[in-house]
Amino acid sequence: MATGLSTYRPLITGTTHMVSTGHYLATAAGYRILEQGGNATDAGVAAGIVINVVLPQYTSFAGVAPIIIHDAQKAETVTIAGLGRWPKAASIDYFNQNCAGELPVGILRTVTPAAADGWLTAIRLYGTMSFEQVVTPALELAENGFPIPATLARALGRLPGEGHVQDWPTTMEIFFPGGEAPATGDVLVQRDLASTFRRLIEVERDHAAKGREEAILAAREFFYRGDIAQEMVDFCRGQGGLLTMDDLASFQAKLEPPAVGSYKGIDVYTCGTWCQGPVSIQALQILEGFDLQGMGHNSADYLHTVIEALKLSFADRHQYYGDPDFVDVPLEGLTSKSYAAERALNIDLHRACDGMPDPGQPWAHQNGAAPPHRIGQPEPVAGRLELDTSYVSAVDRWGNAFSATPSDSLGNTPIAQGLGFTISSRGSQSWLDPDHPASLAPGKRPRLTPNPAMAFKDGRVWMPFGTPGGDVQCQSMVQLFLNVAEFGMNPQQAIEAPRVSAWSFPNSFWPHVYHPGMVAAEGRIDSEVVAELNRRGHKMEVWDDWTSRMGGLCAIQVDRDRGGLSAGADPRRDGYAMGR
Repeated sequence: MATGLSTYRPLITGTTHMVSTGHYLATAAGYRILEQGGNATDAGVAAGIVINVVLPQYTSFAGVAPIIIHDAQKAETVTIAGLGRWPKAASIDYFNQNCAGELPVGILRTVTPAAADGWLTAIRLYGTMSFEQVVTPALELAENGFPIPATLARALGRLPGEGHVQDWPTTMEIFFPGGEAPATGDVLVQRDLASTFRRLIEVERDHAAKGREEAILAAREFFYRGDIAQEMVDFCRGQGGLLTMDDLASFQAKLEPPAVGSYKGIDVYTCGTWCQGPVSIQALQILEGFDLQGMGHNSADYLHTVIEALKLSFADRHQYYGDPDFVDVPLEGLTSKSYAAERALNIDLHRACDGMPDPGQPWAHQNGAAPPHRIGQPEPVAGRLELDTSYVSAVDRWGNAFSATPSDSLGNTPIAQGLGFTISSRGSQSWLDPDHPASLAPGKRPRLTPNPAMAFKDGRVWMPFGTPGGDVQCQSMVQLFLNVAEFGMNPQQAIEAPRVSAWSFPNSFWPHVYHPGMVAAEGRIDSEVVAELNRRGHKMEVWDDWTSRMGGLCAIQVDRDRGGLSAGADPRRDGYAMGR
């Protein structure tokens, strides 16, 4: 249907293996590993750690990294919960008494680092290579440096004026030598981060005689229980943070089953409700009953329906999603077809819901239990809509697939002395309202925005996909998926198509900015469509034609019938695809 649509970038095709990530150097690293005989997980982890080096404004080796892995030989799909937990000394009372009821920028937002464990667990259980092999591309870039692209130069140029970065000497020393932001083309060297990688390699080498998995586990233990752990804790405590050796020793990036839904016979897998992943499942299942093709792609009817379905799903996110280790989340009900059909009845095709809709009653579609306490409608909160994160995907010749969304950035917490990375600041995505499912509690995970996805046809991988962008992630992912599944676009066409985003829900980042009724549209959306959406009650904002605020999608599509692979990456950011 959409084969004639032109794109600014070519569709990347092949028959052997494919990588698409949020940065061209990460894509090159993943491709290099695949060419060396590694599998999709080896390649995905190599690319992910390179992302930690080349996108420090968006990610960290000690940040977060939710992961989905499909192992074709084992015929299993798993998620790795690469998200840290609040220190045991953290509590709502602590922040009320010591921080005037705020979650201040800086070390107090720190939760246990999770990305390192996520990467190491992935290659240990589902990879074939050593940590040294997969980390080598990142080590080279950290040690030898890379020319700073315009995107990183702009991000670094903004940071000193936006927060406390100028008060963090460990960050200034690496990224602002002489107190000045580097320019485009300057070579960025990160010696401390390279040293961290080399120390982990040495531990792995020292335990190589015990076998690949045991050697990787030894490196992991050195990070979470050994010298690196102690250095992280010493730095945090010196800055007034709460992290302890016990917090690190007790942390584990657990393997968890994915959340699963479907759209017209295509199964969609996401991580669980410790992140926002199931929002994509909910929105797609709500939309399944509408004649989207008949409405026409990016017509007023189509965009209105998609926006309203997303708003319903985000209302449920706000009411129910949280760490399932602490909160009884009705995931079965939320992702049921009957509940989706019920929620679809709330969409008025001629009028936008005013603000965030009321949440639904998923318990009736799960076990019939009475609904729990409801959160009240939030009050509007002015402020900036926070965005960060990156994305990595890989598919190999054996049918394995990898999808991950690494994150955590320079602007929220200082670089740890001598280690070259920030320790996860994802505490910024908690609430200080004890009634909220994503409220702060000792040992609890914040509700995370990063959320990779993977789609399947007939039990086999069809498309890993994802994006950065905070609360825009699920929205852009749903539009990408529909562009491919419903309108027949290839991945590059689907990625480049103009997008919209709704903001009728509290932002996931503290202080949880809320703009009731606001909808953003890229400037390429037809002006008459924007006017009609305004008439229906949406408070429209027109953003740039190609804006990174709509994320940076990547996707790889597998054509099982013809034996081909095709991949796309978003020109809105630094993403690229590569394969053969």
